Amino acid sequence: MRDLNRRLAAGAAAVALGLGAGAGTASAGSTDMPSGTALVNGATMLGCQFGGQEVLQACTEMELLTTDDPALLTVNPFTTDIVILGAGLYPDGGIRPVLEERLRTGLRLANDFPFARVVVTGGVPQNGRTEAQAMSEWLRGAGVPPHRISEENQSNSTVQNAQFSNRLFYDRGTTGAVIVTNDFHLKRAMLNFRQAVDGRIPVAGVVARG
Repeated sequence: MRDLNRRLAAGAAAVALGLGAGAGTASAGSTDMPSGTALVNGATMLGCQFGGQEVLQACTEMELLTTDDPALLTVNPFTTDIVILGAGLYPDGGIRPVLEERLRTGLRLANDFPFARVVVTGGVPQNGRTEAQAMSEWLRGAGVPPHRISEENQSNSTVQNAQFSNRLFYDRGTTGAVIVTNDFHLKRAMLNFRQAVDGRIPVAGVVARG
């Protein structure tokens, strides 16, 4: 385990340096990431995304959860998708506070990165609409253009959120995913998505806040 931790730390440090250099190229020669950008958010996974399940789980457990913008979006907002995870609706189809927190954070990211695509994921309909449909309506009402939003309406669990979203990633050439959910849910969600993409693309996370 000590050797594993050393390898993970070394990988994260190397990727942090690489992301910093990439961000400098993207921002007219500056080697500094913008204020509020989290290099560590997803950097661990970038350093060992091709490892086995033990390494994958260790990477995710080491993740530093934050509300900051992840470097994935800062470096490449064009093919990095913002993925907002659903939560159970009220029986009348209304949005519960825990889901509204996720939506508000997803909206902030969507506004900060206006070229990034947004995926809303969640089935389990109430009063004739799924979580994803309710989330899409909320985002459109908040000003996000409909063409930026993709709905995944079939999933019944976080594992299925990841599996079904991965099909969308694959079909449209997504190069990175940023998962938005609450702090008590984020590490499990990131692990599920990292398992679903199987090392093909990096996955980062952002803690939802009200």
